[in-house]
Amino acid sequence: MSNIEVIRNRESGGIILHGPEAFAGMRKAGQLAAQALDMLAPHVVPGVSTETLDNLVLDFALAHGAVPATLNYRGYMKASCTSINHVVCHGIPGPKPLREGDIVNIDVTLIVDGWHGDTSRMYAVGAISRRAERLIEVTYEALMRGVAAVKPGNTTGHIGEAIQTYAEAERCSVVKDFCGHGLGRVFHDRPNILHYGEAGEGVTLEPGMLFTVEPMINLGKPHVKVLADGWTAVTRDRELSAQFEHTVGVTETGVEVFTHSPAGLEWPSAAKS
Repeated sequence: MSNIEVIRNRESGGIILHGPEAFAGMRKAGQLAAQALDMLAPHVVPGVSTETLDNLVLDFALAHGAVPATLNYRGYMKASCTSINHVVCHGIPGPKPLREGDIVNIDVTLIVDGWHGDTSRMYAVGAISRRAERLIEVTYEALMRGVAAVKPGNTTGHIGEAIQTYAEAERCSVVKDFCGHGLGRVFHDRPNILHYGEAGEGVTLEPGMLFTVEPMINLGKPHVKVLADGWTAVTRDRELSAQFEHTVGVTETGVEVFTHSPAGLEWPSAAKS
């Protein structure tokens, strides 16, 4: 890290404001993580196990000089999280095969030259129901409305309000037990990004802030529980849940998304194919 970067990495209320070199590092990490999710697209089919998909992520990361941030993180032993149907987040890859009609969120964080690129995306396993398809569409739109609210002078509450207002208008619910987070050279940092709230609440956004926006949207009620493995969170009513995640940076004029799919595969229509 250069002296210029050290100077520009000043703090705002304990939140690091990063400079141009950090943004360059985050672009590289974010794009590699997005490429990993693109790579998985043709492999998410009926009969494949999430363990197989996880091995593909690990192999991809190592082949590109990256390290999965989740591997050995607080006792977690996989390179990704795979959350199927009513699993909200942090599903652990295993030998059980995916079935026709499943929907699955795959969450990947890759460390590249010390920077963390964190992103997740929904995949349809074969033909899925219209209600599952609609949930995926609503969740993606909620994410992008939240991202659009990221600009200097707005607050984290603007992001949450944009997501919650849209999702609830679509008769879905927003999970409140988990949130987005600051990141950069560390995996989880300030600020917390709630996916609900009111404009004007929370932390004021400033150029140089880096964080994730990652709403989890349920077809049923918002309530979740964590299973005995200490990781897997599921909907209490066993209704479907979906999630999309981008890593973003606040710029002087708005927002930069580091984790857009290079192949355009993050869109719900692409997730079905």
